[in-house]
Amino acid sequence: MTTESALADGVREALSVDAEAFTERAAEEAEIVKQELHDGSFDNQQSIVGFEYEFHAVGDGRWSEESRAGEYALMRVPRRLLELMGFEKELGLHNAEMSTSPQPLSNHGLRAQLAEVRARLEAAKNTAGVEGMRLVSDGLWTIPPAGETAREYLTDSVEVDGVVAAVNMSDAVRYHAMANAGREEPADGSATVLDAPGVSLAAETVMPESLITSVQPHYQVAHAETLPEHFRYALRIAGPLLALGANSPFFPPALYDDDWDAERVLAEGATSNRVHVFESVLNSRTDADKVRFPLEFRDVETAVDRIASDETLIPMPDPGGSDRFDDAFATFRTKHGSYWRWVRPVFEGSSRSAANARIEFRPIPGQPTVRDSIAFQGVFAGLMQALAQREHPVIGLDWETARDNFYAAVADGLDAEMEWVDRDGERTTDTDAVYGDLLDHAEAGLRTAGCAAAEAAQWVAPLRWRVANRTTPAGWKRDRVRERLDDGDDFATAVEDTQREYVDRQSETLIEGGFSAWTGDD
Repeated sequence: MTTESALADGVREALSVDAEAFTERAAEEAEIVKQELHDGSFDNQQSIVGFEYEFHAVGDGRWSEESRAGEYALMRVPRRLLELMGFEKELGLHNAEMSTSPQPLSNHGLRAQLAEVRARLEAAKNTAGVEGMRLVSDGLWTIPPAGETAREYLTDSVEVDGVVAAVNMSDAVRYHAMANAGREEPADGSATVLDAPGVSLAAETVMPESLITSVQPHYQVAHAETLPEHFRYALRIAGPLLALGANSPFFPPALYDDDWDAERVLAEGATSNRVHVFESVLNSRTDADKVRFPLEFRDVETAVDRIASDETLIPMPDPGGSDRFDDAFATFRTKHGSYWRWVRPVFEGSSRSAANARIEFRPIPGQPTVRDSIAFQGVFAGLMQALAQREHPVIGLDWETARDNFYAAVADGLDAEMEWVDRDGERTTDTDAVYGDLLDHAEAGLRTAGCAAAEAAQWVAPLRWRVANRTTPAGWKRDRVRERLDDGDDFATAVEDTQREYVDRQSETLIEGGFSAWTGDD
């Protein structure tokens, strides 16, 4: 049996699972989760942090025609190489992902997170370099593989035994099942539409989602019953933190609609197109807009029920053969796999002692350097500590305003007007006031977690620099494109040469440096 036929068989098996019975099992298992919550199984001695870090691969031009020198064209990662690097596969063949080992929230824990990422990334860099490849941390790639267009790469698909398969998608059944589930096919055969300012791309699969990559801090609460309060605070900080992390202002130039020239892209384009990509591509496969800014909840049982009752897109079969603690609610965990929210609760654990209730913070795109990426982890964790401990009044900011802040940040980044409630209960839209209060509390939270004052300030410093200089990676890219346009470059050249400059700067600073060095203000 060919690999393609085996994949098609796996997709058919997944899609043949009775959706109604699957949903019923998830609801039954939700009661198990709630009982375990009641019994304290998800409680721990202290808060824990973790991190997911996604990359895409580009050629550095040493060995293959596909990766000509200086071009930094997108490159497919051989599966054997992915295994050698110790990374996990993601949606596209060009993607790679690492997950850190959970650590206690403390200065030592954050340093362990930073050291682990640096060590594994350095080893991966060396391994990939032998193959004429490098891993890039970014929000959205803009240079397609050499000899291919972005449209071709993202939409190329074949039919194998009645199953539609994206040619450039990883061979995980889950990913291809998404391409064969959801709404009825439209007349033109394109069930997925990427819809963003200036870009509308139709495809038969969800492969266009592979344009984007992210960093995802995790915060595990010490006591599961406090999850709702922490979650409500996480929603209030989502917009401001996304604005600081904005890093996806441009698409591959050939994807833009004909009536969107360079000036219109700069004037009307979003700073965080990653949000538009993820929402439009995956929501076009569902009936309920599964990717969205989530509602808050007042008790942890409601969070469990919402996961269980979420629209079923992929009723995957039970893999069996494991003795994990959370196998008692394996179907519920599968439901959670497509519970796509920008902030989401998670309940899992390989053993009872490792069981945890955590918040996954998903809005932040890939960042220029490891140091900047871990800064978001430290700031998010510090805020989760301090805002609840100090009963910060921003929790009274209405949910609609928190949502509006989020989408304002998508559109305009640090230039967005976002409403905040400060420590004195006063409403403000002043950028310095918003971030002064927010980052002060992040430092305070890290201090209560055991960081010395100087250490706490150091973790937060990369984001303070962005506020002080009104600079984000998206802003850096937009400025470089503007300069190139003013020097006479056409739009495609300006975007692609800016991307090449981004990769060059990152090659010097990814593991040891910081984004602030890119402007000479470090």
